[in-house]
Amino acid sequence: MDLYVIRRAASWASPQELEATAAKSAKIGDEEMGDQVRWIRSYVVEEPDGQLGTVCIYEARDQASIREHARRVGMPGDAILPLLKDSAKMGFRRRKTIIAGFGSALTG
Repeated sequence: MDLYVIRRAASWASPQELEATAAKSAKIGDEEMGDQVRWIRSYVVEEPDGQLGTVCIYEARDQASIREHARRVGMPGDAILPLLKDSAKMGFRRRKTIIAGFGSALTG
């Protein structure tokens, strides 16, 4: 499986909406599609219109698997980019990232 970045812009009106979607996403990923997609991490962003969006990292068999997972969850899944396999060799270093403001909305 390869790593992908998925951008979901302005998809939720509140942290509660995002949390509900995250719970459904985890359930479908774990119970129905565990051999096709695996969630790694999500970052929540506040959009200019006040809605919430996400930037997510997934490990997946292919982009079609990510789209199918998104369809089953009922969330956007069209802005998908593969991560370069050798990005670690390009001089990027791991840093500790601190994200505040949305509590458990960041975990699912």
